Amino acid sequence: MPPVKAKRQYTSTLRQQQASQTRTRILDTAQRLFTQRGYGATTMENIASEAGVATDTVYATFGTKAGLLHKLLDVRVGGDDAPVALLDRAGPQKVRAEPNQKKQIASFAADVAEIQERAVPVDDIIRSAAAVDPEIAAFRARMHGLRYDNMRRFVSWLAAKGPFRPGIGEEEAAAIVWTLAGPEVNRLLRTERGWTRERYVAWLADTLVRTLLP
Repeated sequence: MPPVKAKRQYTSTLRQQQASQTRTRILDTAQRLFTQRGYGATTMENIASEAGVATDTVYATFGTKAGLLHKLLDVRVGGDDAPVALLDRAGPQKVRAEPNQKKQIASFAADVAEIQERAVPVDDIIRSAAAVDPEIAAFRARMHGLRYDNMRRFVSWLAAKGPFRPGIGEEEAAAIVWTLAGPEVNRLLRTERGWTRERYVAWLADTLVRTLLP
């Protein structure tokens, strides 16, 4: 009996790994095609063909093309497809645990830059698609709201470790962080102005410290 149980466990694990690899291949293919051809011009059939899977597999895994795009952003933001909320992941939890406000901000800036390195290309796809697809436009609006909620949580962690500059409350601080750490500013500095990631991280940390802290 023990060998049979072990075999079943091995088989189940192998299937999970294969399914994860298939999802990753589909998502990588979708991102490439969305970038090259545009979201509207890319079909689920195109994605399936390029990924080397059946079209039914893509539909069964993601439901719709919009659902696939949603999942693509989730995976790029989180770094993998594990069912773990962003703020519960190692990077944000390290920020939360840091007792010094300036070091909290430095850690936050580094973590944000790492996330944006993965997610901004997908945000570019969503921004372009939102201009012609009302469903994607609504999704983008929800994502902006969710990102603000996350920034609000970060600000509460920061406020727990010390005061802000006189006259700045948590709501205003959250709005400032939401703006400065957003994909639009990252795109302007990293893509348009050609800043390195290290320069962007240093600028974001310094600007937030100067703006928020006494």
